[in-house]
Amino acid sequence: MKASRVTIKDLAERMNLSVSTISRALHNHPSIGKKTTDEVKRMAKELGYIPNSVASNLRKNKTYNIGVIVPRIDIHFHSLAISGMEEVAYKNGYGVTIYQSKDSIEREISITDILQKNIVDGIIVCLGLETKDCSHFNRFRELNTPIVFYDRVSNDFEASKVVINDFEAAFKATEHLISNGCKKVAHIAGHQDTQIFKSRIEGYKAALLKYNLPIDDSLIEYTNDLSYEEGVKCAKKFLANKTIPDGIFCANDYTAISSIQVFTKAGFHVPNDVAIVGFSNYPISKIIEPTLTTIDDRAFEMGQTAAKLLVRQIKDKDQFISSETIVLKTDLIIRDSSKHPIQK
Repeated sequence: MKASRVTIKDLAERMNLSVSTISRALHNHPSIGKKTTDEVKRMAKELGYIPNSVASNLRKNKTYNIGVIVPRIDIHFHSLAISGMEEVAYKNGYGVTIYQSKDSIEREISITDILQKNIVDGIIVCLGLETKDCSHFNRFRELNTPIVFYDRVSNDFEASKVVINDFEAAFKATEHLISNGCKKVAHIAGHQDTQIFKSRIEGYKAALLKYNLPIDDSLIEYTNDLSYEEGVKCAKKFLANKTIPDGIFCANDYTAISSIQVFTKAGFHVPNDVAIVGFSNYPISKIIEPTLTTIDDRAFEMGQTAAKLLVRQIKDKDQFISSETIVLKTDLIIRDSSKHPIQK
């Protein structure tokens, strides 16, 4: 049978002292002598007394816990972002509880119900692919619970946000392909109901227009979740196309790796026949042959920044803090899949 938790009342009965005396001694109150304080602490340690921090924190209207909602933990971007959040939270005395929406709006709403019942001091959110309406987060405004969105954010919900400039990053990636001699640049796009993927395709098109290259709809393939398998299907469609691309910009690294493997298996040389650029700088981008040129989207830094914003808002909750948007700089990491000039 599991032993019951030792309480202050148990210590009081064992030492024949009042509950208030035990409590004051445990908190080093000056009204309690050093001898009594030392004896109470020795007995507390001997009996295995553990302070009930939950009750104490609730009395202070604080839980020292942050709720984090991510689409999928198994995506490297989000695991890195979570690491950044936890580093900042730990340094500031906060715990972090992670929830996965699995890109489902139903699950996301259910998680907000759980967070409301559990009472967290603040929330960090990356929206799921199915989320179009953020009204389920309104309850936290009413509770004066700070929220920070990162990566996939809502432009219609007033809250602080941490993002990258997806348009600029996509433009930079596409421009790199064009500067290396590519004339027929294809794009594997993400879900177009999600702003970050809309921005990436817009950046891709803007680069083509700048260099007077045509926007060919047959060289654009759309996906639901940018999985490896979807990347394989898109790459095979490009191979069956009347116009086979000599460059491919992919909205993530998984589809870029698919493209490398599909084109290589079909007898094409990467990058001499087709140059390929991904997005996110997953660890596998340094392992695949050839190594993958990609955009570093600063996932760890994004998590750190989101947590710093949230902690500051939690600490200054009684003061008015207008929402702010922080845009992090991205880098194009040039590797073997694109870095050699293509000879036409």
